[in-house]
Amino acid sequence: MVKKIKLFDPVIDTSEKKAILQILKSGFWASGAGVGNVLKFENKFKKYIKSDECVAVNSGTAALNLALSLFDIKNKEVILPSLSFVSTAHCIIENKGIPVFVDVEPETLCIDPKKIISAVTKKTRIILPVHFGGMPCNLNEIQKIAKKYNLDIVEDAAHSAGSMYHNNKIGTHGQAVCFSFHPVKNLGMPTGGLISINSSKYKKFKKLLMERRWCGITNRKGSNYDVKEMGWNYYMNEFSAAIGIEQLKKLDNSNSIRKRIGKKFNEKINVEIKMPYNEDCSYHLYWILVKNREKFREKLSENGIETGTHYKPIHLMSMYKKNQRLPITEKVGKQIVTLPIHPNLSKKDIDKIIRLVNKFI
Repeated sequence: MVKKIKLFDPVIDTSEKKAILQILKSGFWASGAGVGNVLKFENKFKKYIKSDECVAVNSGTAALNLALSLFDIKNKEVILPSLSFVSTAHCIIENKGIPVFVDVEPETLCIDPKKIISAVTKKTRIILPVHFGGMPCNLNEIQKIAKKYNLDIVEDAAHSAGSMYHNNKIGTHGQAVCFSFHPVKNLGMPTGGLISINSSKYKKFKKLLMERRWCGITNRKGSNYDVKEMGWNYYMNEFSAAIGIEQLKKLDNSNSIRKRIGKKFNEKINVEIKMPYNEDCSYHLYWILVKNREKFREKLSENGIETGTHYKPIHLMSMYKKNQRLPITEKVGKQIVTLPIHPNLSKKDIDKIIRLVNKFI
């Protein structure tokens, strides 16, 4: 039987197991108030990325939904790439906004600032860039556009824990930056997400986020609590937070390993279009474009290598389908293959991936 090389594989050791046992024995497993290990994780992640404030939630989707709820986007437009997980667009709809899809840069697969400019209208309220695969977007250009048209920026950094941009960690640039800590992510948890806040309004924003992540509950001390507005059941549990604290200790080292693998793939894989090497990238994904994708993936699978297709363009899905052409995104949607790039890969695994990709391409 061929040993399977997994597409994703969390990096864990005895520290996570010890943390879980401590939570189990404590009997304190969760609290909507955001205390205990949740508060510790928020503070440690805030220190790690050097942001103003951080609010932990139970998923990247929850982070996006809550972040967008800070801004009045009802009947307003939000510009985003179609090449993303579908929840990026769902959260705009959830907040009664209008998603406006634009194309990506062919080199990075991040949102193209030139396409943002052509999509801005009087109804535009937010720019929502996605750091695809951990590759940082061109935030300088995006910030210039936002300033010119008086727009806010909410970043989808689901792939980008530990990524850098101009010597600062992703999470310190936009007004609100949303992370995912899904088990497959560079910093993995059973379930988790976080919003990093960088704004002169951050104290007000943090208070709103903390209320809205726990069903809108205010005045939590004692039994005389109140609810003044809508909220959701989005708080992070203690197990996830405790695991996150341990995962954060490993993140920089894990990302360094991913970068080394990404550099080797970029040098050795004989594919015309592939993910570039960038020292600032966290390499959550490594992608190549392949014309005969299904046959190619089948051959790799037969030889024990898992692959993925990240993602089907959102604007082509039934819920969002419009009479719209995004040529680069549509080409990528048909040809993209994501390869294993996690730190648990051995040298033998890496060499096998390179050899078989080159063989079957």
